[in-house]
Amino acid sequence: MSLLKNVGTIGGLTAVSRVFGFVRDMLVARVLGATAMGDAWQLAFMLPNIFRRLFAEGAFASAFVPLFNRRMKEDGDLSEARRFAENVLAVLLPILIVFGAIALIVMPWVVAYFAPEGLAEDGDSLAIATTMARITFPYLLFMSLATLVAAVLNSLSRFAAAAAAPILLNICLITALAYGATLDGGLEARRETATLMAVALSLSGLLQLVWLSVWMRKAGFRISLVAPKITGGVKELGILVVPAVFGAGVYQISRFIDLFFLSTLPVGSYTYLAMGDRWNQLPLGIIGIALGTAILPALSRFLSRDENDEAARLQSNAIELAMLLTLPAAVALFVTGSAFTRVFFAGGEFTVEDAMITGTVVGGLVIGLPAYVLIKVLTPNFFARKDTRTPVYTAAASLVVTVALNIMLVPTLGVLALAIAGSVGAWCNVALLYLILHRKGYFRLPARISGRLARIMVAAAIMGAALWALMPPLDPYFSGTIAQRGGAIAAVVLTGLITFAIAAIVLRVLDRDTIARLMRRKA
Repeated sequence: MSLLKNVGTIGGLTAVSRVFGFVRDMLVARVLGATAMGDAWQLAFMLPNIFRRLFAEGAFASAFVPLFNRRMKEDGDLSEARRFAENVLAVLLPILIVFGAIALIVMPWVVAYFAPEGLAEDGDSLAIATTMARITFPYLLFMSLATLVAAVLNSLSRFAAAAAAPILLNICLITALAYGATLDGGLEARRETATLMAVALSLSGLLQLVWLSVWMRKAGFRISLVAPKITGGVKELGILVVPAVFGAGVYQISRFIDLFFLSTLPVGSYTYLAMGDRWNQLPLGIIGIALGTAILPALSRFLSRDENDEAARLQSNAIELAMLLTLPAAVALFVTGSAFTRVFFAGGEFTVEDAMITGTVVGGLVIGLPAYVLIKVLTPNFFARKDTRTPVYTAAASLVVTVALNIMLVPTLGVLALAIAGSVGAWCNVALLYLILHRKGYFRLPARISGRLARIMVAAAIMGAALWALMPPLDPYFSGTIAQRGGAIAAVVLTGLITFAIAAIVLRVLDRDTIARLMRRKA
């Protein structure tokens, strides 16, 4: 299947999930708002998700997929791959149980350390936050196991089930929020709603594990529970996972750093960053995760067969497709972020002032949006070669930049500084990753692709200028009736799409040859 089709499958289902997630966050803003209880929920939600993305989705998948693909026989014999997956599960499960038990014990100290000033000083709210964090942590256990199953499905080129699984998460949380919206309001209502959401989160993890397991069985692959045994394959996976935690999880490590700095900021800062990140995650999740998920198995297969030219072609196409989709999205969100945040989030417990602050955070985050996607596109080139050390070094360098900027900017810019620092650090990571790929001879961007990237930038800039000119006359309508808001949003979206499409065609960013190349089946 072609790269574009794989990305379309993953990205399309991820888009559905992100829309559900967006509805979820609209309800969170209105029901919980930028309050102490809102921050308590964001912290309880953030902790298991950071670990999930860091260890499960990031490091584990990056290390597991190449090793699993290497054990898949071209004649369809999957017995060796099945034994490898079973041995990994046998070792992974007790580790997760022990880690989860320790997390539940130390949770009061973890929550107290990362809680913002206002929440930390309120003993009752802090206790509720601790309870919610404990309730949500089983989600990490279920999702880590689900990640193993998803990695198997992706290696078998069955991308749809894993891409659709997060929809279950959002349905569970929306159900809890819908109940919360029927309550009378006030502190007790917010507390009851947040606690119910914590239960819904863990339940969603179990449902996703069951969903993926069913689809794995339909694919003709079964994993049995065997006695734990440290085999050569498990040892190799462990060796690859440790540095991959740092390399593939730089974004999540940055989130831990954000938690530390957020704990020094006023109540509401957690919510501002979380709501702003929702806009950033829309294109990042749809494009970045889809590309990273699609190209790692393909790169692993090409390199295992010494098809280096095909691997380089796939990498070039992935970069071009990433920038074609991401650059215009980043420019559009930078220009329209504050207005869109006001339209979709303001209301109930979330004030217009809260929405405007969140809008500035969106602007800081999307500066790094193309970089975060490129990281997901470039790092598989190292992981497919079982080189997990190099991304560690580049991640370390980018984190140093991020922390230094946070120290300098947080006292004056507050939560906006976290967004800007993370974006700059991500671009540093991209520059280092490409430089090392180039020097090692793993990959060199063809001049033809470089020219296309330059034209994509020009087309995105033209679209941004058109949107910038459109925003002032539309501004009153962003705070008007529902019909006026909908009309203003439609005008912005249509202007952006039409302007970029015309510019892309005139500049020959999009033509039949490009589309045919991206649709090539051997990807």
